[in-house]
Amino acid sequence: MSGFIFKRILWAVVVMWAVATLVFFMLRIVPGDPLAAMLFDAGDPAAAEELRKKFGLDQPVYVQYAKWFGRLLMGDMGNSIYGSRIEVSRVIREALPRTLSLTGLSFLIALVIAVPAGLISALKRHSALDHAVTLVAFLGLSMPDFWIAILLIITFASGLHWLPAIGYVPLSEGLWPWFSHLILPSIAIGTPFAAIMARMIRSSMLEVLRTEYMQVARSKGLFKLRLVMVHAFPNALIPVVTVMGIALALLMAGTIVVENVFAIKGLGRVLIQGILDRDYPIVQGAILVVSFIFVFANLLVDVLYTVIDPRIRYD
Repeated sequence: MSGFIFKRILWAVVVMWAVATLVFFMLRIVPGDPLAAMLFDAGDPAAAEELRKKFGLDQPVYVQYAKWFGRLLMGDMGNSIYGSRIEVSRVIREALPRTLSLTGLSFLIALVIAVPAGLISALKRHSALDHAVTLVAFLGLSMPDFWIAILLIITFASGLHWLPAIGYVPLSEGLWPWFSHLILPSIAIGTPFAAIMARMIRSSMLEVLRTEYMQVARSKGLFKLRLVMVHAFPNALIPVVTVMGIALALLMAGTIVVENVFAIKGLGRVLIQGILDRDYPIVQGAILVVSFIFVFANLLVDVLYTVIDPRIRYD
């Protein structure tokens, strides 16, 4: 197991290097100059050339890459072009807790909705309740997260005035202020994910319930709750956990959009603003962090396989 994890970590390093390299060169292939927008009003070629030398943009691309990657290996992501004294690592440190809070709460809400819905739908197959859960799941999959976010703002913020519409409050300032600012965006992000998970849990549970050992357990007269939660549900989790790892990408993608709707300056908002400003260091740093989260999530899923099913071993 330790050998497998070590190999996966090595591959993760290779993936991170590939992502960093692709992002670096792709940003510079896209037409446009980040300094042109900064000096549009001034139109001073001398000032533009001075800034170009300051940020090293006058050098060949491979030289820029070598210097940037060398600093990255030392833990230095560089400074923002639009704020030369603002470190990229500082911007990410400020934005990352907001994105992680939003993603974590969205994931929790999705599980709270999906697990009961999936189990009920599987146990009451072809019933009116099963059809109702299926209908709601398809509606959740069909509605874009940003549209759900707008509906939630109109209903609970503008209409009922129950919850704030925009902004973020750190957890250090109180549990309710933190939760009240995150509940609406978390529901908007978690609802489509809950629909995916509910359908997957239903499908996996139906497959397990048809196995021979479950029929033997039923013939022995085991209590139904114990039969489902102890014998069936744990064995149905393998494909579900796989989808959880994949769906984390969906949650992060939803976070990028919904953060802008709710004016939460997380990684998504920082990334979009960096793209609009052509701020190379900001975009590179944000994508690297998001990529690391994806790689770590996939590694965690592989480890969870052995926890859920002791028969699984990696050689």
